[in-house]
Amino acid sequence: MKILGIDEAGRGSVLGPLVVCGVAVEEDRVKYLERLGLKDSKKISPKRRLSLSRKIERIAECHTVNITALDIDTLRSRDVNLNEIEKIAINQIIGNSNPSTCFIDSMDVKPERLASELESMHSQLNVVSEHKADDHYPIVSAASIVAKVERDRAIQNIRKTYPDVGSGYPSDPKTIEFLKTLSQETPNELPEFIRRSWATVERILK
Repeated sequence: MKILGIDEAGRGSVLGPLVVCGVAVEEDRVKYLERLGLKDSKKISPKRRLSLSRKIERIAECHTVNITALDIDTLRSRDVNLNEIEKIAINQIIGNSNPSTCFIDSMDVKPERLASELESMHSQLNVVSEHKADDHYPIVSAASIVAKVERDRAIQNIRKTYPDVGSGYPSDPKTIEFLKTLSQETPNELPEFIRRSWATVERILK
Protein backbone atom coordinates (compact mmCIF):
# COMPACT_ATOMS: atom_id res chain seq x y z
CA MET A 1 0.00 0.00 0.00
CA LYS A 2 1.28 3.43 -0.93
CA ILE A 3 1.07 6.33 1.49
CA LEU A 4 1.33 10.00 0.63
CA GLY A 5 2.31 13.05 2.64
CA ILE A 6 1.40 16.56 1.46
CA ASP A 7 2.59 19.98 2.59
CA GLU A 8 3.29 23.39 1.07
CA ALA A 9 5.75 26.26 1.15
CA GLY A 10 5.17 29.93 0.38
CA ARG A 11 1.49 30.14 1.21
CA GLY A 12 1.72 33.46 3.03
CA SER A 13 4.40 35.03 0.87
CA VAL A 14 3.74 38.20 -1.14
CA LEU A 15 5.99 37.04 -3.95
CA GLY A 16 7.07 33.90 -5.73
CA PRO A 17 5.19 30.64 -6.11
CA LEU A 18 3.12 28.60 -3.71
CA VAL A 19 4.77 25.18 -3.87
CA VAL A 20 2.69 22.14 -2.90
CA CYS A 21 4.55 18.86 -2.59
CA GLY A 22 3.49 15.27 -2.21
CA VAL A 23 5.91 12.56 -1.12
CA ALA A 24 4.67 9.03 -1.83
CA VAL A 25 6.22 5.76 -0.74
CA GLU A 26 5.21 2.16 -0.20
CA GLU A 27 4.28 1.61 3.43
CA ASP A 28 7.18 -0.77 4.07
CA ARG A 29 9.64 1.94 3.01
CA VAL A 30 8.45 4.63 5.44
CA LYS A 31 11.08 3.38 7.90
CA TYR A 32 13.78 4.76 5.58
CA LEU A 33 12.23 8.23 5.85
CA GLU A 34 11.94 7.86 9.63
CA ARG A 35 15.67 7.11 9.86
CA LEU A 36 16.45 10.52 8.37
CA GLY A 37 15.09 12.17 11.54
CA LEU A 38 12.84 14.51 9.58
CA LYS A 39 10.99 17.49 11.05
CA ASP A 40 9.25 20.65 9.92
CA SER A 41 11.33 22.31 7.18
CA LYS A 42 11.22 25.68 8.95
CA LYS A 43 13.25 24.19 11.82
CA ILE A 44 16.10 23.05 9.54
CA SER A 45 18.89 25.10 7.96
CA PRO A 46 18.77 25.59 4.17
CA LYS A 47 21.91 23.48 3.70
CA ARG A 48 20.46 20.62 5.76
CA ARG A 49 17.13 20.89 3.89
CA LEU A 50 18.89 20.51 0.55
CA SER A 51 20.81 17.46 1.74
CA LEU A 52 17.65 15.84 3.16
CA SER A 53 15.67 16.67 0.03
CA ARG A 54 18.13 14.73 -2.11
CA LYS A 55 17.91 11.74 0.22
CA ILE A 56 14.10 11.90 0.24
CA GLU A 57 14.04 11.93 -3.58
CA ARG A 58 16.12 8.74 -3.62
CA ILE A 59 13.72 6.98 -1.24
CA ALA A 60 10.32 8.18 -2.45
CA GLU A 61 8.31 9.61 -5.34
CA CYS A 62 8.16 13.40 -5.11
CA HIS A 63 5.38 15.31 -6.85
CA THR A 64 5.62 19.11 -6.76
CA VAL A 65 3.16 21.66 -8.12
CA ASN A 66 4.34 25.26 -8.48
CA ILE A 67 1.48 27.74 -8.46
CA THR A 68 2.91 31.02 -9.73
CA ALA A 69 2.08 34.45 -8.36
CA LEU A 70 0.34 35.21 -11.64
CA ASP A 71 -1.75 32.02 -11.37
CA ILE A 72 -2.71 32.94 -7.80
CA ASP A 73 -3.72 36.48 -8.79
CA THR A 74 -5.72 35.22 -11.79
CA LEU A 75 -7.62 32.65 -9.73
CA ARG A 76 -8.25 35.09 -6.89
CA SER A 77 -9.69 37.57 -9.41
CA ARG A 78 -12.25 34.84 -10.19
CA ASP A 79 -13.14 34.55 -6.48
CA VAL A 80 -11.15 31.34 -5.97
CA ASN A 81 -9.68 31.60 -2.47
CA LEU A 82 -6.23 30.36 -1.48
CA ASN A 83 -7.55 27.17 0.14
CA GLU A 84 -9.33 26.24 -3.09
CA ILE A 85 -6.22 27.08 -5.11
CA GLU A 86 -4.15 24.79 -2.90
CA LYS A 87 -6.76 22.04 -3.24
CA ILE A 88 -6.32 22.10 -7.03
CA ALA A 89 -2.67 21.14 -6.51
CA ILE A 90 -3.51 18.60 -3.80
CA ASN A 91 -6.00 16.82 -6.04
CA GLN A 92 -3.48 16.77 -8.87
CA ILE A 93 -0.85 15.20 -6.59
CA ILE A 94 -3.29 12.58 -5.27
CA GLY A 95 -4.27 11.72 -8.84
CA ASN A 96 -0.64 11.35 -9.91
CA SER A 97 0.46 9.23 -6.95
CA ASN A 98 -2.66 7.07 -6.40
CA PRO A 99 -2.12 6.39 -2.65
CA SER A 100 -4.27 4.34 -0.28
CA THR A 101 -3.68 6.79 2.61
CA CYS A 102 -2.87 10.49 2.48
CA PHE A 103 -1.46 12.45 5.43
CA ILE A 104 -1.85 16.18 4.99
CA ASP A 105 -0.93 19.34 6.86
CA SER A 106 -4.37 20.95 6.82
CA MET A 107 -4.75 24.51 5.57
CA ASP A 108 -8.46 24.32 6.46
CA VAL A 109 -9.30 25.59 9.95
CA LYS A 110 -11.38 22.41 10.22
CA PRO A 111 -9.02 19.56 9.27
CA GLU A 112 -11.84 17.00 9.32
CA ARG A 113 -13.71 19.02 6.68
CA LEU A 114 -10.72 18.83 4.33
CA ALA A 115 -10.37 15.09 4.95
CA SER A 116 -14.04 14.50 4.20
CA GLU A 117 -13.92 16.58 1.03
CA LEU A 118 -10.84 14.80 -0.35
CA GLU A 119 -12.24 11.36 0.50
CA SER A 120 -15.44 12.21 -1.34
CA MET A 121 -13.42 13.11 -4.44
CA HIS A 122 -11.09 10.10 -4.38
CA SER A 123 -12.74 6.75 -3.81
CA GLN A 124 -10.77 4.20 -1.77
CA LEU A 125 -8.63 6.97 -0.23
CA ASN A 126 -8.19 7.37 3.51
CA VAL A 127 -7.20 10.93 4.49
CA VAL A 128 -5.56 11.95 7.76
CA SER A 129 -5.76 15.75 7.94
CA GLU A 130 -4.22 17.60 10.89
CA HIS A 131 -2.72 20.95 11.77
CA LYS A 132 1.07 20.71 12.23
CA ALA A 133 1.05 17.26 10.61
CA ASP A 134 4.65 17.96 9.58
CA ASP A 135 5.58 17.67 13.27
CA HIS A 136 3.81 14.32 13.69
CA TYR A 137 4.32 12.32 10.48
CA PRO A 138 7.74 11.87 8.80
CA ILE A 139 6.12 11.59 5.38
CA VAL A 140 4.56 15.04 5.78
CA SER A 141 7.87 16.39 7.11
CA ALA A 142 9.47 15.02 3.94
CA ALA A 143 6.91 16.85 1.78
CA SER A 144 7.51 20.03 3.79
CA ILE A 145 11.27 19.82 3.17
CA VAL A 146 11.02 19.15 -0.57
CA ALA A 147 8.45 21.94 -0.98
CA LYS A 148 10.68 24.42 0.90
CA VAL A 149 13.74 23.51 -1.18
CA GLU A 150 11.75 24.01 -4.38
CA ARG A 151 10.41 27.34 -3.11
CA ASP A 152 13.92 28.46 -2.01
CA ARG A 153 15.15 27.66 -5.51
CA ALA A 154 12.46 29.88 -7.03
CA ILE A 155 13.37 32.76 -4.70
CA GLN A 156 17.06 32.34 -5.56
CA ASN A 157 16.17 32.69 -9.24
CA ILE A 158 14.32 35.94 -8.47
CA ARG A 159 17.36 37.21 -6.53
CA LYS A 160 19.53 36.87 -9.65
CA THR A 161 17.66 39.90 -11.03
CA TYR A 162 16.38 41.47 -7.81
CA PRO A 163 18.98 40.82 -5.06
CA ASP A 164 17.09 42.75 -2.36
CA VAL A 165 13.75 40.89 -2.27
CA GLY A 166 14.34 39.43 1.19
CA SER A 167 12.41 36.30 2.16
CA GLY A 168 9.25 37.34 0.31
CA TYR A 169 7.07 37.39 3.44
CA PRO A 170 5.11 40.44 4.69
CA SER A 171 6.84 40.17 8.08
CA ASP A 172 10.23 40.79 6.44
CA PRO A 173 11.16 44.53 6.46
CA LYS A 174 13.56 43.92 3.55
CA THR A 175 10.73 42.54 1.40
CA ILE A 176 8.45 45.48 2.30
CA GLU A 177 11.21 47.96 1.47
CA PHE A 178 11.77 46.20 -1.86
CA LEU A 179 8.07 46.46 -2.71
CA LYS A 180 7.93 50.15 -1.74
CA THR A 181 10.97 50.98 -3.86
CA LEU A 182 9.63 49.05 -6.84
CA SER A 183 6.19 50.65 -6.57
CA GLN A 184 7.77 54.11 -6.68
CA GLU A 185 10.13 53.34 -9.55
CA THR A 186 7.86 51.26 -11.82
CA PRO A 187 4.30 51.29 -10.35
CA ASN A 188 2.73 50.10 -13.60
CA GLU A 189 5.32 47.46 -14.46
CA LEU A 190 5.58 45.20 -11.43
CA PRO A 191 7.24 41.86 -12.20
CA GLU A 192 4.98 38.80 -12.48
CA PHE A 193 6.45 37.14 -9.39
CA ILE A 194 4.69 39.67 -7.13
CA ARG A 195 1.24 38.66 -5.83
CA ARG A 196 -0.62 41.85 -6.65
CA SER A 197 -3.85 40.58 -5.09
CA TRP A 198 -2.24 40.43 -1.64
CA ALA A 199 -3.49 43.11 0.77
CA THR A 200 0.12 44.02 1.66
CA VAL A 201 0.91 44.83 -1.98
CA GLU A 202 -2.39 46.66 -2.54
CA ARG A 203 -1.68 48.92 0.47
CA ILE A 204 1.80 49.77 -0.79
CA LEU A 205 0.52 50.57 -4.29
CA LYS A 206 -2.14 53.01 -3.06
